[in-house]
Amino acid sequence: MEMFFLNVYKEKGITSFDVIFKLRKILKIKKIGHSGTLDPLACGVMQVGVGYGAKLLDYLDGDKKYRAKIKFGFTSDTLDDESEKIFVKKPDFTRENLEEHLQKFLGKTQQIPPKYSAIKIGGKKLCDLARNNKEIPEIKPREIEIYQIKLENFNGFDEAEIFVHCSSGTYIRSLIRDLGENLDCGAYMSDLERVSAGNFDIKNSAKIDENILNHKINPIDVLNLNKYFLDENEYKKIKHGNPIKTNLTNSDKKYMLIYDNKLVSIANLYNDTLKVEKVFEVE
Repeated sequence: MEMFFLNVYKEKGITSFDVIFKLRKILKIKKIGHSGTLDPLACGVMQVGVGYGAKLLDYLDGDKKYRAKIKFGFTSDTLDDESEKIFVKKPDFTRENLEEHLQKFLGKTQQIPPKYSAIKIGGKKLCDLARNNKEIPEIKPREIEIYQIKLENFNGFDEAEIFVHCSSGTYIRSLIRDLGENLDCGAYMSDLERVSAGNFDIKNSAKIDENILNHKINPIDVLNLNKYFLDENEYKKIKHGNPIKTNLTNSDKKYMLIYDNKLVSIANLYNDTLKVEKVFEVE
């Protein structure tokens, strides 16, 4: 089975599942997955794993960078532009006020995810419950971290654009909701672009077409794991799931085991021994 990543540019108006569906038709490979769902309203980077690459998605760096547009003075049920807007209050703050409030979100905070999200509670997606007018269970706050947040544009009244660098699991819609509440005027997200996800940058992303295979990414080049290059004897042991002794000493580390420039295993180092976590029969 093949193993590679794709840095896909998801366009607006389609779901993340639509991206996978199109790729399966083009590549004629069923085993394809993605990391980090993007709403239909949003565009930008999607980390896609193909073949064994789908099993490596959890090893990718999870931090994300976004550009988001904000509309102040209103809220919406979905926290974005896709549902009816509810007037709250005429905005009345300065650029300095806005920048001051944005900085309050820096660092680790607790965030309540949107009810229109793919989070499962009791085995059911919150978005499905919300769309079917079912009772929404209590949504517990989750810890997130904002590494950087800055104001990029402000019209002086009711529209702004921000840049956010955050941890995986951060909902920009919820961030904007909380900002609107802090400013006492309400706010919703009017547009969103993911400009990077881990080592995947929008500058190197590719739209889905027949040439998508020209944009294969070797997992070795984007996984931030230690590297260990196997000799032939070590490779024979590893491919059968056997541990190997090494001269390594930094215990409790995770390694990519590489042979012939191909990732053949993810392993954990215990004392001086590499023990297999996953083995891949790559072509």
